[in-house]
Amino acid sequence: MDILSILGVIVGFGAIIGGNYLEGGHIGALVNIPAAVIVTGGTIGAAMLQTPWVVLQRALNMAVWVISPPQVAFQRGINRIVGWAQTARKEGLLGLEALAEVEPDLYARKGLQLLVDGNEPETIRNILEVESEILAQRDTDGARFYESMGGYAPTIGIIGAVMGLIHVMGNLADPSRLGPGIAVAFVATIYGVGLANLLLIPVASKLKSCVRRELRYRDMLMEGLISIADGENPRAIELKLNGYLN
Repeated sequence: MDILSILGVIVGFGAIIGGNYLEGGHIGALVNIPAAVIVTGGTIGAAMLQTPWVVLQRALNMAVWVISPPQVAFQRGINRIVGWAQTARKEGLLGLEALAEVEPDLYARKGLQLLVDGNEPETIRNILEVESEILAQRDTDGARFYESMGGYAPTIGIIGAVMGLIHVMGNLADPSRLGPGIAVAFVATIYGVGLANLLLIPVASKLKSCVRRELRYRDMLMEGLISIADGENPRAIELKLNGYLN
C-alpha cells in the first residue's frame, strides 16, 4: 500500500477544509449536492466521450495503482536474469524451455521462448521493443483518462457557477437572497478546481510514474535476455544490469 497517496489526499483536502474553518467558514457552506452532480457528472461524461471503451476499462483497472502500485522488484529481476544466464551456459539455450513454461511474467516468458527458438539478438530486441511499447502506450492512455478529467473539471465547475448565477438573477427582487445564492453558485467552481488539482491530475501523474517504472523494468529484462543470446558471462550481465537499480 502506498501510504503517500493516502496522506496526500488527507493533507490536500484537509488544508482546504481547515483553511475554510480558520477563515470563519463552516463545512455546510462547502456542501452543495447540485454543484457536485454538475461537476462530477459533466467531467466524467466529457472524459468518456473522448475515450474508447477498451481504454476506459484499462483506466478503471489501473485506479487501484494509486493505493497499491504494481510491485516492480528490480533486484529480484536481475537475480532471475542471472539465473537464466547460468542455466543457458550450463545446459544451452534449450535448457531455458522448462523455465519459460512456468514463467508467470508474460513479457519475460515471450523473451525466454524467443531465446529457446534460437532467434538472433536483434530479432529478439525488435520483437520485445514492440511488445513493451504497446504495453506502455496502453497504460499511458489509461492514465490520460484521469488527466483529461483534470482538464475538464475546472471548466465544468465554471459552467456550474454560471448556472447558479442564473438562478440568483431570478431572485433580484429579493436582495437578501443574493449573497447566499452567489456563494452557493461559486461552490461549483471550488469543486471543479479542487477535484482537478487535488485528485485527478495527481492521480494521472501517479499512474504515469508507475507506467514508466514498469517500462524501465521491461527494458532491463530485454537487455538481460539479449545479453544471454549474445553469450555474455552471467557476472558481466549482472554488473551491466545493476545500473537499473539507480
